[in-house]
Amino acid sequence: MVSALSHITFIVRDLDRMEALLTTVLGATKVYDSGDSPHSLARERFFVVGDGLWLAIMEGDPPPARSYNHVAFKIDDSEYEDYRARITARGLELREDRARVLGEGRSLYFYDDDNHLFELHSGTLEERLQRYGQD
Repeated sequence: MVSALSHITFIVRDLDRMEALLTTVLGATKVYDSGDSPHSLARERFFVVGDGLWLAIMEGDPPPARSYNHVAFKIDDSEYEDYRARITARGLELREDRARVLGEGRSLYFYDDDNHLFELHSGTLEERLQRYGQD
């Protein structure tokens, strides 16, 4: 049985550029850098974000095109504008949010330079299910 999410890996062209995004926007902490001695398929770095979520970045060919496939990170609604400022300060492209119903939380969607889509979401699954159940 699956017990939890282990880690998320992003394939990127530029490890330094992605590290800057992870540390300045998500507040991630770097805990490993393979340097020129990778133990996996390519050079990689590991980060911890939030309450211990392990993010890995690996040098390689990223997705060739943008899509709606994304990873969503939980934020507090009171920090929404702070995160918007972090994203725009890095010059990242904010994607238009989808239509929302009141009570399901707010989201900031943004692309990195390698076609990955990130979401910062202020709601919870429980809140969304409760709100959708009202229709």
